[in-house]
Amino acid sequence: MNPFPQLKPKRLYPGDTIGIIAPSSPGESELALAGLSWLKEQGFRAQLGATFDQTYGYLAGPDTLRAADIQQMFTNPDIDGIICLRGGYGSMRLLDLLDYEVIRANPKVFVGYSDITALHISIGQRTGLITFHGPMIASDMGKGITGYSFDSLFRTLTAPTPPGLITNPPYAAEPLVIVPGSTAGLLTGGNLSLLAATLGTPYEIDTAGKILCIEEVGEAPYRIDRMLTQLSLAGKLQAAAGIVFAVCADCDNEDNSPDFTLEEVLYDRLGGLKQPVLANLYFGHTPDKATLPFGLNASLETDQGGLIINETATQD
Repeated sequence: MNPFPQLKPKRLYPGDTIGIIAPSSPGESELALAGLSWLKEQGFRAQLGATFDQTYGYLAGPDTLRAADIQQMFTNPDIDGIICLRGGYGSMRLLDLLDYEVIRANPKVFVGYSDITALHISIGQRTGLITFHGPMIASDMGKGITGYSFDSLFRTLTAPTPPGLITNPPYAAEPLVIVPGSTAGLLTGGNLSLLAATLGTPYEIDTAGKILCIEEVGEAPYRIDRMLTQLSLAGKLQAAAGIVFAVCADCDNEDNSPDFTLEEVLYDRLGGLKQPVLANLYFGHTPDKATLPFGLNASLETDQGGLIINETATQD
C-alpha cells in the first residue's frame, strides 16, 4: 500500500497551459518545435521550461537546473499540466533533489515515459499523485502522433468519463496471454531498465498488490531475461497482482547466434507466476501507445485482452 492517499490532478481543458520540461536528455530542436506546434493546434497554451533548449553533454542541463525546472512547473499557478520533452537518460539523478511535499501540495497532470519512469515511481510513491505514462512532445507529438495514441491520451487526461478497456489498435494482433486470469490493483511500472535500476535504492519500486506494467526498447532477449530475473530475485514479480508486458520494439536478436526469442523469454521468466500475465499490449516505445494512469485502480482481464479502467484519472 502507498503511504499516501490517492491524489488525482485537475482535468485538462483546451486553453489550459502546459509546461514543457526535459528532465533527462535534450530533445532535437526540430522535433521539439514540431511537437510544440502540434500541442498548440489542439487548443493548449505552452510554457517552456528552462531545460527546453538546453544541452549539457547527454543531459538537458545540469541536475540542479533540471530538478528546479520540475519544481517550478509544479509550483507555478499558471501551469495546468506538465508534459516531458523526451526520455533518454538522467531522471534518476534528480530523485534526491526534489521536494515531494511541494509536489503533493500542487498536484498536476504529469506525462512521460521511458527514462521518465524514475520520476513516475518516486513521485507516485512519495506523494500519491496519479501520473501518466504517455506520449511526449519531441518523441511523439513532434513526429505526428497516431490516432490511437491521441484518443487514449485525451480520453485519459480530458474526458469526465473513465478510459474503459485499454486494448490494442484495430490493425494489431490481440495481446498474448502468458498466464490467464483476472485481477485488480493500482497501476505501476514503466521502462524495464529503470525498474531494475531502482532496486536497492530508497526509490525502489513497490509492486505489492499492484498491476506491474513493463515496457522496453532495443534490448536483446538475454538482457530482458537478466532484468526480469533481477526483478524476480527481488520478489517484485511475485508480489504484483498481475503483470502486463508491452510490445517491445527492436528487442529480438538480429544475428544468427544461438538465442531465445523475446516471446520464449517471457514464457520462461513470467509463465510460472501464479498471477495473470498479459504481453504485447501497446504502450511505451511504439508509435501507437496507450496512456496509462499510474497510481489508479484498474483490472487486468486476460480474456478481454487488456486493462479495464473504470474510474477517471483526473478531477475538476
